[in-house]
Amino acid sequence: MGRVFVVELDGRSYRCKLCDCPLALAENVLSKTFNCSRGRAYLFSNVVNVTVGSQEERLMLSGLHTVEDIFCCCCGQILGWKYVIAHDKNQKYKEGKFVLERCRIEDDIAGEFNLDAGHGSSDAEP
Repeated sequence: MGRVFVVELDGRSYRCKLCDCPLALAENVLSKTFNCSRGRAYLFSNVVNVTVGSQEERLMLSGLHTVEDIFCCCCGQILGWKYVIAHDKNQKYKEGKFVLERCRIEDDIAGEFNLDAGHGSSDAEP
């Protein structure tokens, strides 16, 4: 295997949860309402530092799609998939887009703010 060159991203980004490799800019999120078999997923217009698997036909909730699984180029973790062909004309907007499973990525500001946390600050009124 050759040397891996990692593309660094400027700005708020999403990273591989296992190895912290940068994957996508927050501004490239198209939708946060996708779901996968392991929970929530985000649709991105562009991702970096991934390798793609072979094309396969996959029946999803939105219909039949030709997809390629995508993997972190640094650690090899499966991250999600790329839509190659949407067979339903109403799903054509997904072609060429990427889905990253939320359980496999983290936001680079997650350490500063926990947006999923409930209320419960120590500054709350009694």
